[in-house]
Amino acid sequence: MDVQYVYRCVMKKPLGYRSDFMDEKITQKDLSNDLSENSKGSYNIYICGVGGQGIIKTSIIIGETAMNNDLDVVMSEIHGMSQRGGVVSTELKIGPSKSSIIEEGTSDILLAFEPLEAVRALHKTNQNTALVLNTSPIVPFNIMDSEHPYPKIQTILSELGKNSRQVYALDAEKMAREAGHILSLNMVLLGGAAAIDGFILDKEAIIKSMEKNLPPKSMEINLKAFNQGYDAVKQQINLENK
Repeated sequence: MDVQYVYRCVMKKPLGYRSDFMDEKITQKDLSNDLSENSKGSYNIYICGVGGQGIIKTSIIIGETAMNNDLDVVMSEIHGMSQRGGVVSTELKIGPSKSSIIEEGTSDILLAFEPLEAVRALHKTNQNTALVLNTSPIVPFNIMDSEHPYPKIQTILSELGKNSRQVYALDAEKMAREAGHILSLNMVLLGGAAAIDGFILDKEAIIKSMEKNLPPKSMEINLKAFNQGYDAVKQQINLENK
């Protein structure tokens, strides 16, 4: 078994996990909440989800977009056992950095392909972190029949809202199907990230990188999915600002 494999079970939680449906107490996270946006030189992107959701491809597109714009970028990955519903996460730092690992509480954006994985990643966030997440759950095999059922989506969203001022929830699976294929789910979420105020990469530059990294025959579907995610988050932001 891969030593970096993390069981997607609610009983396996990282340091700093806070939840009404679990009995963990916050620890190091509270020390990170007051971090200034200018206390670090890099723009930090944490991406998490489940194997097979296109997380690595999304990271490659982001990283290549950064490099094409003459920005330094470093990335680290953790691959789970995707055939068993294993967790996959990537950490990207764009700009000056001494390490590829995002320190606790310093993510600028959390891109979560699976709702519960968003909660498990809260130790990487602070109140200023923008959270873009897919609301379609993938229930871990090891809690299907356990005494700890998968939390309701509203419970998860409530928990995320306690930890960030910016939470943008998308039914990315539905939007991907509407775009033409479920596998475009990752582009829905990438589009949502591109819509965030202050996101370090330009929308058009991301699309150019998509064209270089995605099969030409699927580009129409992926671009539609990307724009759906972008428009959905922009709409949520506009509603907040009214």
